Amino acid sequence: MRVVVGITGGIAAYKAVGVVRGFVLAGHDVQVVATEAALRFVGRPTLEAISRNLVHSDLYEGVAEVRHVAIGQSADLIVVAPATANTIAKIAAGTADDLLGNTILASTAPLVVAPAMHTEMWRNPATVANIQTLRDRGIHVVGPASGQLTGADSGPGRMVEPDEIVAAALAVVGPRDLAGRRILVTAGGTREPLDPVRFIGNRSSGKQGVAIAKAAAARGADVVLVVANIDDGVLDADPSAFAVRHVSTTAELRDAALAEAESADVVVMAAAVADYRPETVAEGKIKKETQGDVLELRLVRNPDILKEITAARRPGQTIIGFAAETEPDDDALLELGRAKAARKGVDLLVVNRVGWTEGFGTPRNEVVVVTGVGDRVAEVSGPKETVAHRILDLVVH
Repeated sequence: MRVVVGITGGIAAYKAVGVVRGFVLAGHDVQVVATEAALRFVGRPTLEAISRNLVHSDLYEGVAEVRHVAIGQSADLIVVAPATANTIAKIAAGTADDLLGNTILASTAPLVVAPAMHTEMWRNPATVANIQTLRDRGIHVVGPASGQLTGADSGPGRMVEPDEIVAAALAVVGPRDLAGRRILVTAGGTREPLDPVRFIGNRSSGKQGVAIAKAAAARGADVVLVVANIDDGVLDADPSAFAVRHVSTTAELRDAALAEAESADVVVMAAAVADYRPETVAEGKIKKETQGDVLELRLVRNPDILKEITAARRPGQTIIGFAAETEPDDDALLELGRAKAARKGVDLLVVNRVGWTEGFGTPRNEVVVVTGVGDRVAEVSGPKETVAHRILDLVVH
């Protein structure tokens, strides 16, 4: 596939090298179209070495071959990363005052943009309107994430990581093999209140579940995402891409999941559900002055949502569960997964190791997938978007 990577003049341009490399390693022919401002942030030799092609930046070079339109006409996919506020405004307005603008206007290929700018610029009404214009035209927007920006600034506006951009872009031109299927995905971590201030929760960011919902929608599925508590910036998809139901506690997740599962062809239970909840919830804040040095909590078991869904399954329905384990030994981890798959009655179980620095909250995942009878059918590691598509591949095939 011929991929054009447009690079514009923002500090995140250095990360575009990883985007180019990701497409090259995936076996695609990559043409880099860089603005003059972009080349002040990252050097032409670097981009040419990574892309294995000449970098194009001058609107008036290659006139004899009509290069200002030829690059766009021959593209199968165009990705702009980073896409600055200025570039987004120019795309929305249809401006073609440089080679990148001409390339975009001359192409009928899918266009993916990865915004990168300061928070104030991202939230500016002009940028908000321009992003909506892009989405209304079917342009795919990936990110931005929330995090450290230039200097001491932090907030939404950070360009998402190169692996995520590559995975999202490839999904755009990927198969529509889930068209006509209704898929329920749960994501995030449930929280069980102790009082109006505190709760018992877990460290799930919701990234893997949301990645599955995005991937399923990109492959044509009618997706409902039941989302519990997730990290800021995780749910940045176009609101029209899939339906979203927000919940917080395990009881709320149970009610929503059971209701949606009745009409779902595929159920993916990726949410991290609390196994226990406080027996009683205090009406007011629990104070240490009245509790003393020791606070005792009595916990009761929550319903087993996954087991309830498998018990009520319809013929032909596919149910996928998740098992997050801290077991360090690979063989023992696999056996835990096999036992859970049999116990829960699922068709597939996705097993991953979690700990202080892996699994929860990270952009990558490493999983093993087993069937309900314990057969290992897949192993995959990489960005959570890649893991999401591999799981969906198993649903299709």
